[in-house]
Amino acid sequence: MSVCEVCGNDYEMAFEVHAAGAVHVFDSFECAAHKMAPICENCECRILGHGVQSSDGRFFCCAHCARVQGHRELVDHA
Repeated sequence: MSVCEVCGNDYEMAFEVHAAGAVHVFDSFECAAHKMAPICENCECRILGHGVQSSDGRFFCCAHCARVQGHRELVDHA
């Protein structure tokens, strides 16, 4: 069995996520999202959908949050 790196659960159905040259082990999508999902730089929610990224590499959950932070060029892709 493998141990989830977020909650420490030793679970027979744990899974690996390979990203940016690293391997992560999780027991649930909830733990994977908690560890891997970017955080909106305005409202601080986890970005689980498309979100938007500014040219300087900042992540936002939506164009509204990007505009609040001064990135008026970003639009939602709905």
